[in-house]
Amino acid sequence: MRLDRKALSPPLRPANLLSARQLAFAWSVMASIALLAWVLVVDQARGMGVEPGTMGMGVPLFLLLWLVMMVAMMFPSVAPVALTWARAIGRQAPSGVVRVARTAQFVCGYLLAWTAFGLIAYGLLAGTGALVDAYPGAGRWIGAGAFLVAGLYQFGPWKELCLRHCRSPMGQLVRYAGFRPRARDLRVGAHHGAYCVGCCWGLMVVLVPLGVMNVAAMAAVAVVIFVEKLWRLGPVFSQVVGVAFVVLAVLSLFQPWLLPGLVPPQSPMTQMLRPGGPAAG
Repeated sequence: MRLDRKALSPPLRPANLLSARQLAFAWSVMASIALLAWVLVVDQARGMGVEPGTMGMGVPLFLLLWLVMMVAMMFPSVAPVALTWARAIGRQAPSGVVRVARTAQFVCGYLLAWTAFGLIAYGLLAGTGALVDAYPGAGRWIGAGAFLVAGLYQFGPWKELCLRHCRSPMGQLVRYAGFRPRARDLRVGAHHGAYCVGCCWGLMVVLVPLGVMNVAAMAAVAVVIFVEKLWRLGPVFSQVVGVAFVVLAVLSLFQPWLLPGLVPPQSPMTQMLRPGGPAAG
């Protein structure tokens, strides 16, 4: 397997445009927002558990929770791009109110891309949940398929393209400067968000077998995304993760405990009718 040296080069960082003090402050803000989102996610997950499907949530509630999850999982890795673009905004807009408004547009555009994917995720969860409820044995095949798709995508050309963009976005940011002024920041955020979705959708798919509200799984995926985008050997690490997913695809066919997100919740009646249960005595 031949590795592209350009892909292994360290991503261009906002340190090229920001002073060390400004960079530290900006990272602190992004980390604080992500931490607050994690607190909200953990608190919500505590009362929901891990089970197949959408856990009874309608589309609006699911999308709201999904966006909080994306802020928690994605903000640390998107910080270099966001900070660099915010720096560019600061040079063009001397007014603090204008800077805040334009930065908010960028963030909204970014989250808009993930909201669109959230609709797909909702449909996927609803479909798999209904299938597992009807055919409990299908869970292992769904889980194995999800791990396999995610693993193979780690080696695909689209993953490489999107990961290269997310690791070295400076060329794209120069291109964004040529966008028409109207809603430019919103479109820049949405454009970069689309690349992030293209880079990370496979990693999000593994939350179907692991549980969409499985906090440990979410944290692990967030770490993978962060390392892929910001570590010098991120592309190599990405392929190592792909191998791990393929292995999990095989193991999950024989080890159902690897698929907590595809185990149907057992009702009290099911427990009573099970051999050895209260009713059996």
